[in-house]
Amino acid sequence: MRKGVSASAAALPVGPVRVRQGRVAVAHREVVRADLEQVFRSAYPRVVAVAARVLGSRDEAEDVAQEVFLSFARTTVTANEAPGWLSVAAAHTALNLLRSGRRRASREERASQQEVQADIADAVVTNDERRRVRAALARLPRRQAVALVLKHSGLSYAEVAAALDLSPGSVGTTVRRAEAALREELNRHAASG
Repeated sequence: MRKGVSASAAALPVGPVRVRQGRVAVAHREVVRADLEQVFRSAYPRVVAVAARVLGSRDEAEDVAQEVFLSFARTTVTANEAPGWLSVAAAHTALNLLRSGRRRASREERASQQEVQADIADAVVTNDERRRVRAALARLPRRQAVALVLKHSGLSYAEVAAALDLSPGSVGTTVRRAEAALREELNRHAASG
């Protein structure tokens, strides 16, 4: 190791170095954030849980997590701010996927390939209820939907407040309003359906 250089800096390739938008480029190659692995290991379960809460599918939630961590790798968000940033990004990305309708084709394909379940009536009712809740969640204002998803994904009021840049005292109000709006959406579409 060169004298006066840290172990991580010594591992960087030698060449012309440029710093642009918080990233270090060496000879046209970008160097991975030094804190990425540590942040990934600590935050991955929560990111997947938040996305799964919205999407109802662990496989799709893991795809969302991959996209979120790729986005995080390109930011200058500090490791201390990462958990909140990642949770909000997971909720936003999952809601965008939910709203986009791209899931419809894969859902229909999976349904046609599944074997008939023993009690299909229970499965249909359960799946229909989940679909209705997810559709209503997608119609909520984004801030309310994200607050609701984060809170019901196990984040504390303080964590939700930090992630959404709210005062801790207003999180409860925001979540209660979101729950009321969700119930209203469910009732409105139940009456019209």
